[in-house]
Parts: sequence; structure tokens; C-alpha cells
Amino acid sequence: MTTLHDALPLACGQALPNRIMKSALSEGLGTPDRRPDERLERLFRRWGAGGFGLLVTGNVMVDGRHLGEPGNVAIEDDRHLDALTRWAKAGKDGGTPVWVQLNHPGRQANPLVTRNRPVAPSAIALTIPGLPAPRALTEDEIVDIIARFGTAARVVEAAGFDGVQIHGAHGYLVSQFLSPLSNQRTDAWGGDPERRARFVLEVVRSIRAQVSPGFALGIKLNSADFQRGGFTEEESQTVIARLAAEAVDLIEISGGSYESPAMMGRPQTVGASTRAREAYFLDYAETVRRIAGATPIAVTGGFRSRAAMSEAVDSGICDMVGLGRPAAVFPTAAADLLTGATDALRPPQISLNLPPRLGTNSNLKAFDGALDLQWHTDQLHLIGSGADPDPARSPWRTAVMMVRHHGVDAFRSKRSPAPSSPADRAARKFRRERALGRYIMNPTVRALDRIGVRTALATEIETIGRKSGQPRRVPVSVLFDEDGAWMICQHGMRSGWGLNISANPEVRVRQGDRWRTGTAVLLPEDNVVARARTFAPHPLLAPLARSMFAVLETTPISVRVTFPDSSR
Repeated sequence: MTTLHDALPLACGQALPNRIMKSALSEGLGTPDRRPDERLERLFRRWGAGGFGLLVTGNVMVDGRHLGEPGNVAIEDDRHLDALTRWAKAGKDGGTPVWVQLNHPGRQANPLVTRNRPVAPSAIALTIPGLPAPRALTEDEIVDIIARFGTAARVVEAAGFDGVQIHGAHGYLVSQFLSPLSNQRTDAWGGDPERRARFVLEVVRSIRAQVSPGFALGIKLNSADFQRGGFTEEESQTVIARLAAEAVDLIEISGGSYESPAMMGRPQTVGASTRAREAYFLDYAETVRRIAGATPIAVTGGFRSRAAMSEAVDSGICDMVGLGRPAAVFPTAAADLLTGATDALRPPQISLNLPPRLGTNSNLKAFDGALDLQWHTDQLHLIGSGADPDPARSPWRTAVMMVRHHGVDAFRSKRSPAPSSPADRAARKFRRERALGRYIMNPTVRALDRIGVRTALATEIETIGRKSGQPRRVPVSVLFDEDGAWMICQHGMRSGWGLNISANPEVRVRQGDRWRTGTAVLLPEDNVVARARTFAPHPLLAPLARSMFAVLETTPISVRVTFPDSSR
């Protein structure tokens, strides 16, 4: 019979004092130069005295140029070794081992604090509004990031921490390499499950090569992405088998990403087994227990009662239970459970509790999820400031602060503050204008055309979609002449049809009642303001062109279309 009180021996030779782990929570308490200070020391000193068998820090980035959220600590070398040493000591003084969670955000880099363009296995953007599209990593950059994980682990060990955990879940870079949705490479780093798993295996080997044999190495891995066409449970099982062969010390099971946040515990429906067992991913852990062999399995997400935790460990389904958000409210959660001071953790349910009719709105649901994260982050900041957590803190207070600070972008599911640079404001403006064109202006022009109402300049252009390969028609203004036609691509290379032309210049343009096939060329060197003036239906309106572009904050480009037939 295994109990929560029992120590957990690891392959590296360490033994965790009990079976309750404080899982990673992104603290956001790093300094502007990305080092830990006394706030993280206070927070981990409280947790270190909380009776846990293991403390895992929140996101610590291996590249200071790419951060997941404001306040991330980053370890690139030993420049902050003294501060890291104080952080490690604060957590370990209570007798609890402390591991540092190492991470690279990849395409989930936060644009507010990451001034460089995000990178990813492939140049595929997230579906989360406000995040810029990434560029694909080169082979040399992939090798560099792998080496950075090893360097960071070496510094972590020198600072006195007991181990590291690779963040391979929740849509960050390691997870991006594993997922066929975000990794569509055809080289040695993608193309099939085996090659997509190469990155994480090389990260493991890079770390092992830089640390001593007694230093612990764990990983947090998704059971699945919970997105159609993404990383599946079957692929996850194969990766676990390969990680177990690398002598990883502990595998923590989680799931989802910020596009599909299963780790937040907000599924639309919950199975009877999950309700009974509490943990979201325990059923999956049971399926991989045999695959993992002697490698211990930890499950995080949903555990609240001592009875459910004890049953999970005693049954052998998992070797350790992880507590995330409850530890933000109850810093002594493990001690309270192990001593019998409480039989269950009952943190408040953080939600605005809107009426059912409003609760179905996707933006409001996303806001509720972000509110949950921010409310718990507020608790960490209270502890870091030297105060006690405040379970009675009103969610509405957090909501008001979020909206005041982030504006309408508080209604996003990403945990980080919304971008506020001029470029990001222009991008949001562009999305609104695109929606106006797609859902109002374009249908209006087409409806008028169907009943025979046309203007001299308004017509349609048909391009081939870059991703779909299918024809895409949009209304445009066209000025025909004897040899071809002129157009203004109002949003330039931010425009869908402009990007389509750059990928495939063959287009069709409707002139009157017939479609003409031609070749389109983007002409960024053309004087687009002067060109736009020629479109004015009256000379008095021509000077308005420059003002129009300025007001719309667009970057227009002239487009020339030539037709193989010269007759009209």
C-alpha cells in the first residue's frame, strides 16, 4: 500500500519526501532584467514550509529574447547566479526539493515583452487574437535552443536547485514541435511523429550532458492537444516510452494549450470517471502507467480531496499528485492534507457567474478563463509582497483591473497582458476593417451586382488561396486601361489577397459581365498616393487619398494587372 506520506525514489538517486507536488504556476515576479528578487524568495519560502514533496517553479525562459509573459525569469548564463542561489535556498530551507521549469514560448511569445518576431517549428500562427505570426526556425537556431536548455540546467544546478522540469505542454515550443498542427516541417525535425519527437529528446540529452548524474530531470507533457489534427494520446504514449528510455526522473501529465485550455479545467462536459476521480488526466495516466515502466508519473489538474489523491497513489495509477492553483490560495496545502488538518481543498470558483444567456458568448467565456488565471496570479503577488493570500478577493475586483489595464483585449484567453504598441493597435484596427469588409461591404457590393447596380470602379478580383488552394473573390476598385488594370491593395502585405498574389500572380478580374485572366504584380515602389488620386471620380476628391490612408493607418501597395488579350 502506497500512501501520500511515502517518499518517492527517483532514478537519479534523489528521494522526494512525499507524494504531493506543488506544480508550476507562472509567477510573473521577475525583474525587468529577468532575474528573481526577494518577491520570489518570499513566495517560495512560504511554499517551502508548506509540507510539499516537491516544488516546481513557474516558467523560466532559456532565451531572454523570447518571453511567455511579463515578469518571466530567464537563464542564459550565470550572470544572475547569486540571485538564483538565494531563490533556491529560500525554497529549500523548509526541507523541500525545488526544480526549475525550463521553457521556450515559441509562437506563444508575448508581444508586449518580446520585441523579436516569434519563432516556431513552422510559420503557422496561433488562433489567439493579438499574437503575431511566427517565422520558422532554421536548423542552426534549433540547435542553439537545444543548447540553451542545457546551459540553463547547468546554471540551475550551480545555484543549488535540485532539478529541472522541461515544459513540454500547453502549446509552448517543445509542445509545438510535437504537434502536427504547428510542426509541418519536412526535414529532420518534422514530417512524422518520430521526427517531431526529436526536438524534445535532444533537449533531454543536452541537459543530461551538462549536469551531474544526481541532478533530477523531469518533463511536463500533454496527454493530447485537444485540437482536431493535433498531438494525439497515441502519439503522447509513444513519446512517453521514448522519454522513459532516456531515464527521465518524473513525467507530469497535463493537456491542452491556450487555444484549447484543457489544463484550465473548463471542459464543456465532464465524464463520470473524471467527476469521481477529480483529476482531469487520470484516465490517460492509467493507460500510460505500463508504458512508462519504472519512470514515476505525476498527474496535475482537478485534485481537491485527500481521499481522491490517496486513491490515485494507492492504486498505482500515478506516483505523485500535483496541486497548481490551490497552492496559490493555500500555501500550506500539502501539510494541511498530510496532517489531517483538512480533508479537502476548497478554493473559490473564480467566475463572474454571468446569466446563462451571456455565459454562452465565446468572448465572455475566454474572459472568464483569463480572469481565473489573473485572480490566482494576484494571490502569488500578494504572497510575494509579504502578505497573506486573500481567498475572499472579489473576482469583479480582478475583472475591473483587467479591463482597466488591458481594455477590450482583456477578453482574450491568453494569460498575458495585451499588446499596446502602435503596430499592434494598427493590426487590431486592420482586423476590424477586414471584418467590416468581409461581413458588410463585400456582401453589399455582391448583392448590388446581382440586381444590376454597379459603379464604374467597383468589381471583383479572384486569387488562389495560399493555404486552401481554392479561388477567393473579394470586391476591389479597379481602373482599367488599354493594356490592363490598376488596383490599390489597401492593406498591402497584411491583406489576404495581396499575400495570395505574392504566392501566385495568376488572377481573374471581372470587367463588366465577363471575367478576364491576367498576371498581377505588387509594385511597392509605385507612388500609391498619386495612383489612388487617379481613381477619384471627381478631381476635387483626388487630394483626399493621402488623408484616407493616414486615417485608416494602412500600408497600401499599387497592383498592376496585365491581360494577355489587349482587346476589351
